[in-house]
Amino acid sequence: MDKKKFSIKSIPGWAVMLGIFGILYLTGLHTEAIGQVQRLLLATGIKNADVPETLQNPDATAVVEASAAAGSPMAGAGFKMVDLNGKQVNFESLKGKVVFMNIWATWCPPCVAEMPNIQKLYEKVGSDKITFVMLSVDEGGMEKVKKFIDKKGFTFPVYMPASQFPQEFYSNAIPTTFIISPEGKIVAKQEGMADYDTKEVREFLQGMAKK
Repeated sequence: MDKKKFSIKSIPGWAVMLGIFGILYLTGLHTEAIGQVQRLLLATGIKNADVPETLQNPDATAVVEASAAAGSPMAGAGFKMVDLNGKQVNFESLKGKVVFMNIWATWCPPCVAEMPNIQKLYEKVGSDKITFVMLSVDEGGMEKVKKFIDKKGFTFPVYMPASQFPQEFYSNAIPTTFIISPEGKIVAKQEGMADYDTKEVREFLQGMAKK
């Protein structure tokens, strides 16, 4: 009886993919690999961030501003964060600025995929009236997050929660991004990854910062 010789070609494609993913998972590289694929998706422009209609509608913008001026408390009031140097920051201290807040984690491939375009946005907006809060929800401790950020060379401000998470910032997805007006109101919320390094997002942030 003839015995068939073993050949790589005889291995089913699904088994090869399963083996590759298994190796990536065991070596901890699966997050990066998936993130790279999703980064290519973002590069197509298919997942650009949604910009609120108020950007193109001055009347709607006026309504938002009038509502915000009513004196209600800032979103996330009472929330405390700690930066990667161990300094505690009260979220309310950011009132008066436009806040771009992104909730992420090192183990989240979509988070890893969108972070380079957030870094580019951070570098381009160029205003001390716009602040970034990259809020990590990792449970592995600050050193893990700091090591990740240093490795990537990101320079945007990174924080970790130092108190109970505000209900306003709860989401069914990660990453989730919020844009908060100088008056402390959430004016935009994006669940899932997106490309924020766009003309529309920059103009939206800068427009609110000038008011």
